[in-house]
Amino acid sequence: MSGIYIHIPFCKQACHYCDFHFSTSVKKKPEMVEAICKELKLRKDEIKDEVETIYFGGGTPSLLSAEELAQIFAVIHEIYEVTADAEITLEANPDDLTEEKIKMLAASPVNRLSIGVQSFFEADLKLMNRAHNSEEALESIKLAKQYFENISIDLIYGIPGMSNERWKENLQIVLDLGVAHISSYALTVEPKTALKSMIEKGKVAPVEEELAKEQYEIMIETLLAAGFDNYEFSNFGKPGFFSRNNTAYWFGKSYLGIGPSAHSFDGFNRKWNINNNTLYIKALQKGEIPAEVEQLSFSDRYNELVMTRLRTKWGIAVDEVERSFGRKFKDYLLREATKLIQSGMLEWNDNRLQVSRKGKFLSDGIAADLFWVEE
Repeated sequence: MSGIYIHIPFCKQACHYCDFHFSTSVKKKPEMVEAICKELKLRKDEIKDEVETIYFGGGTPSLLSAEELAQIFAVIHEIYEVTADAEITLEANPDDLTEEKIKMLAASPVNRLSIGVQSFFEADLKLMNRAHNSEEALESIKLAKQYFENISIDLIYGIPGMSNERWKENLQIVLDLGVAHISSYALTVEPKTALKSMIEKGKVAPVEEELAKEQYEIMIETLLAAGFDNYEFSNFGKPGFFSRNNTAYWFGKSYLGIGPSAHSFDGFNRKWNINNNTLYIKALQKGEIPAEVEQLSFSDRYNELVMTRLRTKWGIAVDEVERSFGRKFKDYLLREATKLIQSGMLEWNDNRLQVSRKGKFLSDGIAADLFWVEE
């Protein structure tokens, strides 16, 4: 089974923390949709099996009109074999989710909404320069629940000025709304973002890693007690509501990335499209795919398995490592894991290596300690 990711590179305004590829001008949106459809057609032979997930990310996919969305779906269903029960997710911002918009999306093949709330408090939203306000955040979810069963919301923790009490209130609002999936990330200061500039100029307090860690622990405790499963470091779902799209990424399944800056993976190679809207459109108009390809080495593939699996509750199946990479890599993994097990960062369960509760916030660093390093 495979997946398709479609990057919609437009936003109403730039969030201060965001370093994803997007434009705040939507003048080229019709041309972009045409180019995306052309790329879908040109790359039809890259997917050999059925498509079980389709994910519209961005940017802000909820800026697409009904006609634009229908145009893309028409090409997908013409070219690709999509399973009857495919998970089809669209990222949406609360300010776009009027009842009319939600009805339109519910009438389309989209069956899962990922709503970019980030916080239910005005101070946080203004600091991040989000396009919506707290009232729109609440109303969008209440409206969406009337038409969609499968809803995920995004929250950000570790925001300067956000106390632990305010973070607890954010989580309680989510629980009161009855949402079944939450993706939550620590605020990260990326290079060349407005947030980094504001921190350097003293306009915003620095992000505190210790505060982020405290709020992550609060989130785990609160959501586990409410019946959520922390099935991946940043993702929490009720039974039956885990993201199939994200889970496929962490288990190394192939996916096709369509649109400017989108990444693809076939199990052996990574491909990424140019992150320039104009150049992307011009290339596709000439029937060219403006992408670069990296062939992963044997050890690269092992390191990716370690990195992605350790982020999940399932951990690393040692037998899979031996089947895929041989006894040498299995023995290396077990040898390097020994000290991490002794320190309580890793646990050994049912022939699997899993990050412990103690090690969760440090999972990326733990994975790096297990990487194969070429001599």
